[in-house]
Amino acid sequence: MTADPAAGPARAPEDTRAARPATAPPAVKAPPHGRGPGRLALALLAPGLLALLLTYALPLVWVVRMSLNESGEGGAIRQTLSAATFGHVLGSGHYWNVIGQTVELGVLVTFFTLLVSYPVALFLARTTSRWRSLLIALAVTPLLISSVARTFGWMAILGTQGVINKTLTGAGLIDSPLHLANNFTGVVIASTEIYMPFAILAMISGFGRLDPALEHAAASLGAPRRTVFRRIVLPLTLPGVLTAALLVFVLSLSGYVTPRLIGGGRVFVLATEIYDEAITALDWPVAAVLSMLLLAVFGVVITLYLRAQRALEARFTGPREAGS
Repeated sequence: MTADPAAGPARAPEDTRAARPATAPPAVKAPPHGRGPGRLALALLAPGLLALLLTYALPLVWVVRMSLNESGEGGAIRQTLSAATFGHVLGSGHYWNVIGQTVELGVLVTFFTLLVSYPVALFLARTTSRWRSLLIALAVTPLLISSVARTFGWMAILGTQGVINKTLTGAGLIDSPLHLANNFTGVVIASTEIYMPFAILAMISGFGRLDPALEHAAASLGAPRRTVFRRIVLPLTLPGVLTAALLVFVLSLSGYVTPRLIGGGRVFVLATEIYDEAITALDWPVAAVLSMLLLAVFGVVITLYLRAQRALEARFTGPREAGS
């Protein structure tokens, strides 16, 4: 049977099925009461927050409150809310000399520690030897020994009858022993070795951007080794160097054992001065003020570190990505 051409085009058969109503997506059930993600996160953070509150926040509040008291005779403390102790400390030339010597020690120790630790960290980060893990373990092995024991070892090395002086005297290089202990120089030497493992670990972890392929590409284009190091290696390793500098500087500012033992009571830094004021002189308000000044120095150092870090990020990723 043929279709009639006059009847027009054939129509598609109509769908006689009823239109199905649109089904709504299944409702998401609310979490049971007390089991929401916010409360779960708070429950997980509670032990750590409690530990920080008991071991950091409350002692810090106590130090701030103690710094507002005044010292009396015989170690007595007058409970007041006064800035007189701050004025006494800030108006004393002795305490300013202590602060200056503390910062000077931190700067020198940080400089020499980075100077001797950078080649070691760079070698450990670039080596492909199967002994790499063992070498890293050997580099940080001194951390297994107490800093007190290591400081006593340096006292035996740097002393008048120590290894260095006996060796130089026996070789005829010097006539009289060098004064390497009980002074500022000995503290810098010992502190540099003591903080080297921290600097090495910090730099190794911060050398993630260092890619050997970039060095090979620059060398294949005819760049000498000095140019490769100056234009590629050093900029890519600066974040790790910056982190190591912050760590070593903070540790050297707060160090007590090495300045006390190697310095022989002749090197005055904030850590030793705080101990003397609190334990020997029983002047707790002055010790609290010195602690607040040490925290202020830490704050300045961390601020400078963050600015330097942002500048490095802007250099590598651009100002837009660094600022976002």
